[in-house]
Amino acid sequence: MASQELNQALWNAANVMRSTMSADEYKDYLLGMIFYKYLSDRQLYTVVDLLEDRQPESLDEAQQLYEEARQGEDWDDLKAELEENYSFAIEPQYTFTALYNEINNKTFTTDHLRQAMRDIEQGGEAIRGQKLYEDLFEDFDIDSKSLGTTPAKRNAMLSDVMKELAHIDFTQYGADALGDAYEYLIGQFAAGSGKKAGEFYTPQAVSELITRIVTKGKEGEPAFSIYDKIIAELIQGYSV
Repeated sequence: MASQELNQALWNAANVMRSTMSADEYKDYLLGMIFYKYLSDRQLYTVVDLLEDRQPESLDEAQQLYEEARQGEDWDDLKAELEENYSFAIEPQYTFTALYNEINNKTFTTDHLRQAMRDIEQGGEAIRGQKLYEDLFEDFDIDSKSLGTTPAKRNAMLSDVMKELAHIDFTQYGADALGDAYEYLIGQFAAGSGKKAGEFYTPQAVSELITRIVTKGKEGEPAFSIYDKIIAELIQGYSV
């Protein structure tokens, strides 16, 4: 998928929510949904690679194979491989593709999405007392009135967002797909937040320029960090 097509799909999803909430609010929902979609897509493709040593023709094909594998005798081994790669294996019924199919079949409820996100947050082994995805969706309040004043309206809102994102296959976009999606959306959120934009977004071109300035002539120095120059200038400023 070309960058322009990806960005358009992301912005279409944002537009679904823009009529009822500000960028400061809907960014938490959209960024959370993007990560969920990315993780789901990657795992589905990994499933097919592990089972048949090939790439699936589509996410739908991968989903079907995953559902069949869940009932097979090799499920425990497959799950262990996914956990090795991602720290957690999304159950077949809780992938983004599975929930999108529920939307099309009129069986989707927000409780299914809630459970999918809860499983991701609580799944996997703890490392130094904390799980990898713990509190990942902490700001994704499915019961917020901003999504709709009734459960049915909240269901409809999240369904519409997922419909816009369903056409993105993050495995087809490249290794930096998630980062590119985040950068594009953060830029749009900043533009929509007016004077607050600078609080959470610095354009990539500006960041690159600053980096080039502070590292000029320092490339060959051992253990050099861009913070060295910044800290030195701060110390000089305080000593004046």
